Amino acid sequence: MEVSFQNLILGFATVLTPTNLLYALLGCLIGTMVGVLPGVGPLAGISMLLPTTFGLDATSAIILLAGIYYGAMYGGSTTSILMRIPGEAASVMTCIDGYAMARKGRAGPALAIAAIGSYAAGTLSVVGLMFLAPPLARFALGFGPPEYCSLLVCGLVVLSYMTGGSIVKNLSMITLGLMIGIIGIDQMSGYFRFSYGLVSLGDGVGVVPVAVGLFGISEILATAGSPDRREVINPRFRDLLPSKQELKDSIGPIGRGTVLGFLIGIIPGSAHIISTFVSYALERRMSKHPERFGEGAIEGVAGPESANNAASTGALVPLLALGVPTGPIPAVLLAALIVHGINPGPLFIKEQPVVFWGLIASMYLGNLVLLLLNLPLVSIFVNLLRVPYRILYPAILMFCVVGVYAVNSSMVDVGIMSVMGILGYLLRKMDFETAPLVLGVVLEPIIEYSFRQALAMSDGAYSIFVLRPISAFFLVVALVMILLGLKPLIKKTKDWRERLTEAERGA
Repeated sequence: MEVSFQNLILGFATVLTPTNLLYALLGCLIGTMVGVLPGVGPLAGISMLLPTTFGLDATSAIILLAGIYYGAMYGGSTTSILMRIPGEAASVMTCIDGYAMARKGRAGPALAIAAIGSYAAGTLSVVGLMFLAPPLARFALGFGPPEYCSLLVCGLVVLSYMTGGSIVKNLSMITLGLMIGIIGIDQMSGYFRFSYGLVSLGDGVGVVPVAVGLFGISEILATAGSPDRREVINPRFRDLLPSKQELKDSIGPIGRGTVLGFLIGIIPGSAHIISTFVSYALERRMSKHPERFGEGAIEGVAGPESANNAASTGALVPLLALGVPTGPIPAVLLAALIVHGINPGPLFIKEQPVVFWGLIASMYLGNLVLLLLNLPLVSIFVNLLRVPYRILYPAILMFCVVGVYAVNSSMVDVGIMSVMGILGYLLRKMDFETAPLVLGVVLEPIIEYSFRQALAMSDGAYSIFVLRPISAFFLVVALVMILLGLKPLIKKTKDWRERLTEAERGA
């Protein structure tokens, strides 16, 4: 514990420099605005703003992007409560009782409790991250290439299962991402693979144009037809203070949501979304008056908002300690670290203490800033909702093109972004999840390198992956997840065959 607090002092010394302090505040502000704008969300926001961090050092870059991440989680509650439009997917449950409170003239207390719950959950979950990540990283130091390769494969499969929808579709997206990730120079032989004469593809297909295209451009294409005119409830600052009873009723849900969200956040999948549904269901079941839920129960705002922010921090535990992203947003953060020459994993905390502890300290500071920022400035943020889409989206599109081009001064990257934007739009129309695709692109070089290292250790014998216990365990978990995911498909095929047999007998 003493070492942890010494390192935390190092982190605060890092983040309290004028430059890093500015980026922490800027990240919180941008994240709040990203969360407030319907249809943008933290994933698209981080993807679009990733190119702007390339002139920064790694510590400043991750502090800025992390601020955008949890700032957007804060901001998403604003549109949910005032307009019944979730600013991002994790705010869906807040719409139910938050908007009902707003309709009753209690929008201010709903916003205040959402901010207080988010602050408490964010701060307490950072404590969990601080104490859980280092020992997990020390445990993972015993992993060799076979274990690390199996861990990453297991992470991809578990994410495919937990994301929801068809596991076949999710695995196909991961496969497509891995295939795109293969493009470029082979790390071991130096051979150009699938570059088709384009020298700019020697370094591979960049994560930035892929992420911006799939999450930024496709979002614009998908929501371009949304109506411009939206009804907005604008609360006054003096109306934000909740009553003593509302504060009392919120304490339990905030505590339960924090623990629940943090634990769920460590599990691969859309944890911040799942945690809000679980928290809402738990609070409704534990309530003495469940009939109030849906009619403006403060517990229905406090629990999901706390779980949402705690899950966001919990997702950073496997990312920073193991180098395994548990969802699309951590995957983009992983890409940002890799671009800046840092490989998250078991050695990350030991080799990059300034980056890790600077991030931890910035999250303590950022949660406090967001609490002080969101309540007094809520009226200003609400005005962003009145910007017409015909003005907002062309500006975002211009920012995407300029940002992607600025990375390598390459029109090829702009072309990749455009193709990925159209592909992402079409995939969404066909109910394919695009997040596994990006995850495949990000993790392909790491998986391939550890896979080939493992084969070099065993003189080309694939049995090394099943003869080493930890590696075999991860592969068994991956196989179980695949079988569980295929179970509904097998049952559906069996039912179809039975109906076909009955039809043939009837004929």
